[in-house]
This record gives sequence, C-alpha cells and structure tokens, in this order.
Amino acid sequence: MTKRIFPVSGMACASCSALVEKKLNEIEGVSQASVNLLGRCAEVNYDEKIISPQAMKEVISAAGYDLIIDDEVKPEEIEEKEYSELRTKMIASWVISVVVMALSMHWFHFIDMFLRNVACLILALVNIAWCGRDFYIHTWKQIKGRGTANMDTMVCLSTGITFLFSAFNCFFGEQVWGARGLEWHCYFDAAIMIITFVLTGRLLEEKAKKSTASSIKKLMGLAPKTAKRVQGGEIIEIPIATIQKGDILEVRAGEKIPVDGSVSFAESFMTADGAYVDEAMITGEPTPVLKTEGASVLAGTIVSQGKLRMKAMQIGEATALAQIIRMVREAQNSKAPVQRAVDKFAGIFVPLVGGIALLTFVVWLVAGMTGGVSAGIVGAAGLSAALPKAILSAVAVMVVACPCAMGLATPTALMVGIGRAAERGILIKDAAALETLRKVNAIVIDKTGTLTIPNLSVDFTKADSLAPEARESLKPNAREAMTELRKEGIDVYMMSGDRPEAAAYWAEKAGIEHFRSKVVPQDKEDLVRSLKAEGKCVAMIGDGINDTQALALADVGIAMGKGTDVAIDVAQVTLMGDDLIHIPEAIDLSRKTVGMIRQNLFWAFIYNVISIPLAAGVLHIFGMDFSITPMWASALMAFSSISVVLNSLRLKFWKR
Repeated sequence: MTKRIFPVSGMACASCSALVEKKLNEIEGVSQASVNLLGRCAEVNYDEKIISPQAMKEVISAAGYDLIIDDEVKPEEIEEKEYSELRTKMIASWVISVVVMALSMHWFHFIDMFLRNVACLILALVNIAWCGRDFYIHTWKQIKGRGTANMDTMVCLSTGITFLFSAFNCFFGEQVWGARGLEWHCYFDAAIMIITFVLTGRLLEEKAKKSTASSIKKLMGLAPKTAKRVQGGEIIEIPIATIQKGDILEVRAGEKIPVDGSVSFAESFMTADGAYVDEAMITGEPTPVLKTEGASVLAGTIVSQGKLRMKAMQIGEATALAQIIRMVREAQNSKAPVQRAVDKFAGIFVPLVGGIALLTFVVWLVAGMTGGVSAGIVGAAGLSAALPKAILSAVAVMVVACPCAMGLATPTALMVGIGRAAERGILIKDAAALETLRKVNAIVIDKTGTLTIPNLSVDFTKADSLAPEARESLKPNAREAMTELRKEGIDVYMMSGDRPEAAAYWAEKAGIEHFRSKVVPQDKEDLVRSLKAEGKCVAMIGDGINDTQALALADVGIAMGKGTDVAIDVAQVTLMGDDLIHIPEAIDLSRKTVGMIRQNLFWAFIYNVISIPLAAGVLHIFGMDFSITPMWASALMAFSSISVVLNSLRLKFWKR
C-alpha cells in the first residue's frame, strides 16, 4: 500500500470535503482516504497496482474539484492562488453591489425606472457570471456527476431564483402586477449582495485559516535557503537544494544549519574544539548545546557561538526537520472521531435545509393567498401578493443555513492545537491521540532514559556497587512534572529494570508513589493491560525497544525524541526534548483543544437553530413583523464561519 497526501483545490465548505472524501473512498484500490478542508489536502492509502493517481484525479474532477498529483505543486501555492482570485472577485462584487444599491435606492432619480432596472439586471448578470461563477460550476458538476448538493447549491438556488424573479418583474412587472394595483419590485441588489457577502466571508475565513496553519510555516521557515559549501579551499554559497550527501559545509554564528550532519570541525571563543548550537526550535531545550567533532547537528538549528564545519548526512525530505513537518502536516490532516460524525451530518444538512426552504415557500404562499382571499383579493392578484414574500423567505432560509461553521469547528481547533504543540516540542501524530490525551488518568513511565539520564562515564561493570545518584540524574523538571500530574488526579507508575533500592530512590526523588523494580518488557505490558482493565485511560512513556509492547497497547503511547526509532514509530506522541514538563503540557493542551471544539460545535449548532426559524419568518406566528432578509442572511452566514475560525485561533496563545 502507498500513502500520499494530495493537495485538493476547489473545496469551499464541509460538504465539499465530505464529498471528495466519499468519492475517494468509493474508488477500488483505495483502502482509506481522509480529506481536510483547512489543509486543502487528501491523505490517501491506496494500492498502486490497482489505482493510479491520475485515475483518482479524473474521478475527483468529475465531481467538480481537482486532485493535484504533481509533487511540485504545494498546498501553500494553491492556497495563495485561490486567495488572490477570491480577493479580486470580492472587490469586483463590492463595486457592482454599491452601484446596484445606488440605482435601486433611486439615487439616480433622473434615470427612467425601467432603464435603472435594466442596468441593475445587466450588472447582476455580470456579478453572477464572473464573481459567482464558481458556485454555479461546482453545483452543476455535483448534480451532473453525483446528484448531490452543498453550500454552493444553496447560493446558486437563492441567487438564481431571486435574479429570475427580478428579471421577470423588470420586463413584465407593470403589466402583471401593476395593472392589478399591486406594488412590485426588482430584487437584483439582494441577489448581488448574497454573492458579495458570501465571497467576503470566505475571504476573511481564508485569511483566518492561514493563521491556523502558521505552525507549519514556522517550521518550514527554519530551513535556510542557501548554504556555504567548502570546495577546493574556497567557500561557495549554494542553494540548499543542490547540497549532496558528503558535502562539507561551513556554518557561522547566527546562521542556520542547512541539513542534518556530523561535525568535522568546531571552535568558539569559549572553547577551542567546539561551538554552541541553539536547538530550541527542534527540541524545546532553551540552553545552547556544545557541539564537538563527531557530534550530530540538525537542519534548522542555529549556531549561537563560534563556527563549525559539518559533513552533510541527511538532505531534503530525509532531514529530521522535514520529517517533523511531515508528521505535523499528517496530524493536522487527520480527523478526530467527532469530526467524522460532523461530516456525515453536513452531508445530509444541505438537502434538509432545501426541504425547509421549500416548506417555507409553500407556507408563506398559502398563508398569503388565504389572507388575500379574506381581504377580497382573489386569483392572480392573491398569488402576486403572496409570491414575493414566499420567495424571499425561502431564499433567506437557504442562505442563512451554513454547514461551513459546523465543518470548520473541529479541524480549525485541531490544526491550531497540534501546531501549538509542535511549537512546544510536542509532536502529536494524529487527531485521535490529541482527543484521547485529555482522558488520561494513569501514566506508566520507564525510568532509565525516560525519567532519568544515565551517566555514560560510569564503568558498567561496577555500576551495581555505586550509589544511585552516581549513576540516572533526573531529567529536567521531572519532579515538577510528576507534581503537576498528581494535582490533575493522574496516577503515575514508574517501571524499572534496576535493583529495588535504586528504583525506590529515584521514585522518591521524582515524587512517584507507585513503582516496580526488576521488570522486563512483558511486565510493562501487563501493567498497562491491568490498568486498562480497571477502566483507566492509560498513557505509556518510554524511549527504548523494551518499551514498545507497552507503548503499542496503551491508549496513548508517548516516546522521547532521543529514544529508539522503533519506540517513536509505535508511539502517537513524541517529546522532542528531555523536559518532562511537556507531559502535563500535552494533556492540558488536549483538554483545551477538545473544549474549543465543543465550543465551536455548540455555537455553530445554536446559530442554525436560531437563524433558520428567523429567516423562515416564524416570529410572524406571534404577531411580530420580523424576518431576516436574504441580504442579511448572507452576512450572518459569513459571520458564523469567521467566528468559529477566530475562536479557534485563541489556542495560539495557549499557555499551561
């Protein structure tokens, strides 16, 4: 099986991403596909012997979207292009809206009313044909290819109905309605303002979305654009893309290390055989690390003192920084369990709203005609009196009902939360792990290499005869981290293969009540299994191969970034540095993120519960002459989506 992330263009709301995901999962040879609206990406697991990227692209194109299979095209490029096009159309739509509003409000009273209406008709047609053309194109492709509907369908129906009704009134209003003594109007301004507000909302939404993905951009910005290669006794500045394995590179104070490698020479004014490197951006450790000959250095870290020469070992996508970026991007593209339920609801929401809009139209039409009959207005006159109100109320319902807010509620919070964790040196592999972390009430932690740092200078043949403190110091903030966890009601169990007195010593030093000594890997797995059997949500923290059984079995596996590759691969969360305070930080961030998701879903749901009845005119039942017009409905719809994104952005300022 092959796993790839493909950029997707053309998605505008949750119904769009749900449709693309559904179409991908229906393709033979695709085992699983997950589509992220915010990330504009589809993560696809597929059998390349059965299905090719080109075939998948054709299926998605038929549905009205585009699957980008060219590796050279990045999601950021698509985002920038779509944002630029959207901004141009929004500005044009506002210009047209102002002119049409001026004509509709009789500012140009010296122009004949018929000519004003014709001018509005032409401008509205331009607005629909260019500024709003994507709504109609996507709707047509979806109806033709699948018979499905989304928010674009609602915009098309509302603007189309309003435009056609206004066009009829423009040419036949006086003959049909005026001849019967009835007042009539053209509603071209309403049709245009719907498109204008929707475009404005999406532009603001896109701008806010850019901020949610800023963590990825920060990580990408860590890598320098150029490097200094030592060649024939000279130093030549070259593009980073041209670096080859084995190249000797020079990095001076204040410069970023371009690729992963090993130090061949280093010096600074503090020491003749070493330079200091700031690795805080990668590991979260604030203190610069001394690098001497043979030491490993990572791309994106900064030489803070001195200079060094290094041999390039890992380049391009193989660097640790590139792998971190890939991991964070995959995590942000993953979906929490709650998101899948929301996606399913979004899929049926649009048809449901269409039904409510039709019911609204029928009720207002019947009520209006009944009222007309009671007032002595019958036949066509009764129909003409009821028709405008029925149409505008149905249009308002279609416009105000926005599944976008519900669709954005979960991914925006997840993207910001996972990104914020990455900035703190906490790499979360998927959304499910972030959601589960908040439930953790028991932690099993390995001692050596996880809770403690072994003294590598000790002769291992004499280790058993030495005092514990001479062999393990505690890792940074270990006791503070255990205290924080205990305050949160989380039980911590230390597991050690060391002798009983050493295990007891370090458990006391770290402030851990429960501990076991002389354990083997199976003992760790058994403890995790027994705690889960008691109904606890268990996190396992380890760094070695001997921890992998327990890491795999735990509800959440947490690996240390300096541990073995096997442990990191099995775990759902990786701590890049040695600072154990990241453990309570990760749990707290999980709780804050899930809380944000619930807030977003609550307000998105309440918005629709309140707005749809108001747009339908339900207050008229209680004698209140109030309902939401199509123009204001479009403004409210845009505001609901923007508010969800802005609320999620508050996580960017999270602190424990």
